[in-house]
Amino acid sequence: MSHKTIYGLVGCPLGHSFSRDFFNEMFVREGIDAEYLNFELPDIGDLMELLSEIPNLAGFNVTIPYKEQIIPYMDEMDGSALLAGAVNVVKVVWTNGEPHLTGFNTDITGFTRSISPLLSDMPEAGKALVLGTGGAAKAVCAGLKELGVESQNVSRNPNNGVLTYGMLTPEIMHTHRIIVNATPAGMYPNIDTCPDIPYDLIEPPTLCFDLVYNPAETMFMREAAEHGATVKNGLEMLHIQALEAWKIWSGTHTD
Repeated sequence: MSHKTIYGLVGCPLGHSFSRDFFNEMFVREGIDAEYLNFELPDIGDLMELLSEIPNLAGFNVTIPYKEQIIPYMDEMDGSALLAGAVNVVKVVWTNGEPHLTGFNTDITGFTRSISPLLSDMPEAGKALVLGTGGAAKAVCAGLKELGVESQNVSRNPNNGVLTYGMLTPEIMHTHRIIVNATPAGMYPNIDTCPDIPYDLIEPPTLCFDLVYNPAETMFMREAAEHGATVKNGLEMLHIQALEAWKIWSGTHTD
């Protein structure tokens, strides 16, 4: 194993990930003696074994499906992670060979900074539909609340306070002019899928934001645009949250 400082990504599967190239290119460009690796864990229970094998691991990102499952392993939670109820960045501090894990959430900052410039064109944007109920969806809901936008989760499975796709009536679609896909539907390699919303009920002005960034134009975005919606993918959000993660790991982060 390398003697460089190690950072990485924990999730499963990781074939779609952009983080490794992003950080390794940054390390080379800025002369940082570090390396970023992918850690594809079949089970979050393998996390402690991973830490024991890599004592020079200083921090890692967390992606699908572990943003919520990783919480019990945290020694400490930043306010952002508590607010989102999900962790996507972990800082590791070693003392006498023992790791201290602090969880953060940079998805909130990434999402709010990426979507907020588009909200000025949304005079009726009082409410949002957030597709999904996982860790990414929780961060989106927290971000929308910061922006003063009321959100409603939508899922395939009926749950307390959660709408199903079949419950999206013309009235609901009319009053919710922001739709955020916080599910992996449409993500490479499954590019011919999209959330099962009634696209024919979309009317402008509607903003459809997809957290998926690969492919650059998802089926969700394409279908929404065909019905007059403004669309945006998750690539800028990803860049912002990655840079925020680096601030956390490098000690330049401020709340």
